[in-house]
Amino acid sequence: MTATTPRHTVWPVALLAVARRHALATLRTPAVVIMSVVQSVVFLLIFRYVFGGAIGTGSLDYVQFLAPNLLVVSMLFSVIGVGGAVAEDMGSGVTDRLKSLPIAPSAALAGRALAQLGLSAFTLVVTAGVALAVGFRPEAGVLGLLGVLGWCLLVALTFGWVFILAGVATRNVQAAQGIGFIVLPFTFVSGAFVPAESMPDWLRGFADNQPVTVLVQAARWLAHGDAGIAGAPHDGGYYVLVGLAWMAAILLVSAAVAVGLYRRR
Repeated sequence: MTATTPRHTVWPVALLAVARRHALATLRTPAVVIMSVVQSVVFLLIFRYVFGGAIGTGSLDYVQFLAPNLLVVSMLFSVIGVGGAVAEDMGSGVTDRLKSLPIAPSAALAGRALAQLGLSAFTLVVTAGVALAVGFRPEAGVLGLLGVLGWCLLVALTFGWVFILAGVATRNVQAAQGIGFIVLPFTFVSGAFVPAESMPDWLRGFADNQPVTVLVQAARWLAHGDAGIAGAPHDGGYYVLVGLAWMAAILLVSAAVAVGLYRRR
């Protein structure tokens, strides 16, 4: 008899099966869910009530300035842990078991990304609820709020792949999580917590044009319209288009490299 190579399971079926497996594993570790939410809410409350009174944001109240920005930032922080989880899977034999099944490598990693997106979505909804409770009122109304939430999910999906790549590349939990620190300088040297216009000229050039500033400016415009980005060097449409371009480039490169490395390891 001639041995036949098993066909890959239909890609969407494999994607959902892997996502379900990872989602259930996350739910069995409630501390992961709790810490993801607590981290975002604590950041929101600290900046709202501790630093908010000392930061000038022009005609926009600080909570209106902060909330959409913080929702974007919360998505960046929510996906850092997926790198360590992927690295742990690769070191514990989970990845080897998945590779023994008729599942495309892209489906295996996309399933992990989808499960992480579910966790990020839960974090986002809770954080948005707290933001509304402490005074966030999108001038664009319900549609503006929905626009911000959708935008934030795109951010989570995009940067989730960055950290999946980190996990595949390092295969070490500590190293993958350490790479997450690259988020910090981009977050704090941006327009997320203070207007970029308040920074020195030599720093503002970087802050105005790096991805996090573009993403939070777009979120603020979606929430409040032109009032949300008063004083910014570009209009809202610019930030949305450039933000989409940044995310498309980051997502495509990260996913392609991650899947390529996964196949070889």
